[in-house]
Amino acid sequence: MATATAEDLAVRTDDLGKTYGDRPAVIGLDLAVPRGVTFGFLGPNGAGKTTTLSMLCTLLRPTAGRAFVGGHDVVREPHAVRERIGLVFQETTLDLDLTAREALRFHAELFGTPWRQSRRTVAALLELVGLTESQGRPVREFSGGMRRRLEIARGLLTAPQVLFLDEPTTGLDPQTRTVIWEHLHRLREERGITLFLTTHHLEEAENCDRLAIIDNGQIEVEGSPAELKAEVGDDTVVLRTCDDAGAALLVRERFGVAASSGPDGVRLSVSDGAAFVPKFCAEAGIPVLSATVTPPSLDDVFLHHTGRTIRTERGGPLTVDDVGRRR
Repeated sequence: MATATAEDLAVRTDDLGKTYGDRPAVIGLDLAVPRGVTFGFLGPNGAGKTTTLSMLCTLLRPTAGRAFVGGHDVVREPHAVRERIGLVFQETTLDLDLTAREALRFHAELFGTPWRQSRRTVAALLELVGLTESQGRPVREFSGGMRRRLEIARGLLTAPQVLFLDEPTTGLDPQTRTVIWEHLHRLREERGITLFLTTHHLEEAENCDRLAIIDNGQIEVEGSPAELKAEVGDDTVVLRTCDDAGAALLVRERFGVAASSGPDGVRLSVSDGAAFVPKFCAEAGIPVLSATVTPPSLDDVFLHHTGRTIRTERGGPLTVDDVGRRR
């Protein structure tokens, strides 16, 4: 199969790097993001996500390698890149005194969009993100979710090929995150654009078609969320029975699966937990009181590849030892 060129891809990087003095922030980054997908960087704060995004959006100049967005070199053709992208910053940059309609029209005017065209575009975008009824209200009266939707609409004013989103739902409650992602999914379906996001939220990363786990400025692994989780290992099954010790012995002898019994029940790992549980119930002859099947998570993937979990406790990353103690 022929290697994809920069023109075939929404984003491509070749050995991309960024160093501040003698401190590397991004190291040897190789990316090939197809057009029309939702691609995500998953990693903790300080991993290099925002630095990479800033280089791709021409806000930072790389110190090594090359990067292409929409087939154009971010260093040699920055204006061409900017014409093809939209950007939603991590921190809000809205003027709180403007109404939603005024905010979008002002932004359109900065890009030189003709007045009649901007009126139609603004109206369509407000409808797309569900803010038509609130377009005359000052932005300061908006909730966090409404402001984020308005910023997404602003990022779409120039009909970008790629929409970059830096931590798009940070600070939002789970219900609002769901609403934001409903709008993003519909946006991609209706307009066929590429979504490129950074996140440290595991649930948000599940929305990506492809995901790159980044840590200490380097990509550790890349693939779909399902592929990444499948590579980590088996499902964890916990059974509570009328005789946990006997059930554990039966699992080992009859099914050839390692199992242990403890205060929480019988614990074992199998490739397909959902299929194993009914089979055990049918063949074991020991009443099962409850069964829990837990597939590998993206946190397990991060732990597997980096030696630590992305989830935080007391404001800092958990170590492998911390994870062992919690279990």
